[in-house]
Amino acid sequence: MNKARLRTTLTPYLFLALPVTIYMIWVIGPMIYSFYLSLTRWDGFSAPQFAGLSNFTRLFQDPVFYTSLWNNLEWIAIFMTIPIAMGLFIAMSLNRDIPGSKFFKACFFAPMVLSLVVSGLVWSWLYNPGFGLINTVLRRIGLESFARGWLSDPAVVMEAVITVAVWRQIGYVMVLYLAGLQSIDKNLIDASQVDGANAVQRFFNVILPQLAPVTVVVIVISIIDSLRAFDLVSVMTRGGPFNSSSVLANYMYIQAFNNYNMGYGAAISVILFLISGAFIVFYLSRIVREETNG
Repeated sequence: MNKARLRTTLTPYLFLALPVTIYMIWVIGPMIYSFYLSLTRWDGFSAPQFAGLSNFTRLFQDPVFYTSLWNNLEWIAIFMTIPIAMGLFIAMSLNRDIPGSKFFKACFFAPMVLSLVVSGLVWSWLYNPGFGLINTVLRRIGLESFARGWLSDPAVVMEAVITVAVWRQIGYVMVLYLAGLQSIDKNLIDASQVDGANAVQRFFNVILPQLAPVTVVVIVISIIDSLRAFDLVSVMTRGGPFNSSSVLANYMYIQAFNNYNMGYGAAISVILFLISGAFIVFYLSRIVREETNG
């Protein structure tokens, strides 16, 4: 009996042992090592030399770091407004039995199926100042004054890149809200109709409050996706022109693997980790609080 009980107790841990070990080796270990590297000077070849907080001191005096941070914050601001609003609107529009609803759902979600590299390459062709579709259409409809080098103009390059990210994110947000709409209590909606509430009142007073948990998930995911933005910037602009489209992840990669400043790149990764961690802790604390209160 004791052996059977012991086997029952140990079995879950034995199943978890391998994935936890792999996770510790491939995720936790490199993360801890990055914290150590942020306190060193290392070119990737010679032995790391301990440098204390000099990398962070240099970081907070680096104008490119502040540009990258500002671009990430701009990314967050746009991701928390346009994709969420449009994703919710599309989800509400398609959450009914109308002809072609499944087709349109697939169309809006299709950009998420494409890799970020492919999306970046396709949109780079669209943005091409010579033969790109966007400038060609502007010229054809008499708006040639609006045509420009979208990825070479520091004034618009960041917005041009974020537009591609928004195009992909809308479908993802739509799917999350469609899932959330399935759990809404239809009785409350019917009761509000009986009470004479119009469509706007039903949305803001009945539907939206019930979507609050999904909205929290969408916001946190949007923030995390904004902070780890790398692929589109790397493919479309590499942070240029003149670092005007640089983001923290891209700047970290350039410093570490192009300039061989591994310690400095690790310091940027630590800052990025701390910012992301703050939002993750907020999200988890909220989930725990809801579970406790529920």
